Amino acid sequence: MKKAVVILIVLFSIFSCKKAEQKVETKITKPATKKIEFGFNYADFNVVNDTISKGDSFGSIVQGQNIGDKKVFEIVEQVRDSFNVRSIRYGKPFTLLRSKNKTNNLQVFIYQPDALSYYVIDLRDSIAKAYKKIKPVTFKRKMIGGVLKSSLSETLGNESVETALASRITKVFSWSIDFFKLKKGDRYGLIFTERFINGKTYDGVEDLEAAFFEYKGKIVYAFPFERDTTSGKIEYYDDEGKTLKNFFLKTPIKFSRITSRFTMNRYHPVQHTWKAHKGTDYAAPTGTPISTTASGVVETTGYTAGNGNFVKVKHNGTYSTQYLHMSKILVRRGQRVTQGQTIGLVGSTGLASGPHVCYRFWKNGVQVDALRLNLPTGESLTGNDKTRFMKQMEPLKRELDSIGNL
Repeated sequence: MKKAVVILIVLFSIFSCKKAEQKVETKITKPATKKIEFGFNYADFNVVNDTISKGDSFGSIVQGQNIGDKKVFEIVEQVRDSFNVRSIRYGKPFTLLRSKNKTNNLQVFIYQPDALSYYVIDLRDSIAKAYKKIKPVTFKRKMIGGVLKSSLSETLGNESVETALASRITKVFSWSIDFFKLKKGDRYGLIFTERFINGKTYDGVEDLEAAFFEYKGKIVYAFPFERDTTSGKIEYYDDEGKTLKNFFLKTPIKFSRITSRFTMNRYHPVQHTWKAHKGTDYAAPTGTPISTTASGVVETTGYTAGNGNFVKVKHNGTYSTQYLHMSKILVRRGQRVTQGQTIGLVGSTGLASGPHVCYRFWKNGVQVDALRLNLPTGESLTGNDKTRFMKQMEPLKRELDSIGNL
């Protein structure tokens, strides 16, 4: 009987110890994650985040803090070689790191002039010190593609990509595609790299690595290539090594729509009579930039009752173009202009029922329909250049085709 009692006591003790051990284990907690910003552990400071207001200066900001025996002008002089405090601008963010005791002494002032860099003024020693830091930047490759369900800008927005990429794409394809004519259901594929600051803050698109769009039933590719490796200049070519950069742009206005085409018999909306319309009308809001479709020399600028404000550009001995109904002319006669340069702004001067540009085209002195011309193109790659390009292009094309369901 005594042995049985002893055994029960031992078993009870062992069971109680195990329960106690389990109880202790449940109380173990992980330490709180430290928040590190600008190289400082925020847990060590009283942190204030704010932005520069109108009328603010470095002096007005720090004078409102407890900076002990330090004088503002002394701080400014001590850091002037590293940071000009007069460069701080309205709307930019700044951070104050103050001591956590009752005095709340200002210990560090941090100013961010842009998303990538920041300045630190460290007041913890008797002599203030300042330095500039650049935040680490990482790059992530992204591929999107499929079928267009809306405009290019909306499509990119739905993919959480900055709409500025749409302008870059439009520029690359401006000799090959009129983006207003892209339709819902057309296929596309894009490969590009995005920038991230500190590995988490999105900072836009870095490079367009490859792209294609379905345009009028044809797939148009674009691949960047550095033909002259010493210049660093990038040009875009299609999948056969043909340049996308033609002698003429497709249109004088980005993201516009055609309201009237070249015809020998059109009912004039202002004069209310049937007559020839020897140009192509592109509607756009007043003030929209008008670009010259090819490089050349401004032959004429002026105003007439029918044309309103206009500019005529001579490109060579064969081709000339004219741009009518401008609200403002931005070039002068005899001025040399480059392809894509803004030469005026859309308006409705002269005989116009609304804001648009009438784009007229001359070949050998005769007005012709620019939309029906087979216009000269740029150079294509040959020899070693084409061999290098094809080797670089082929794996990218396979990726594009896979994401675009080709």
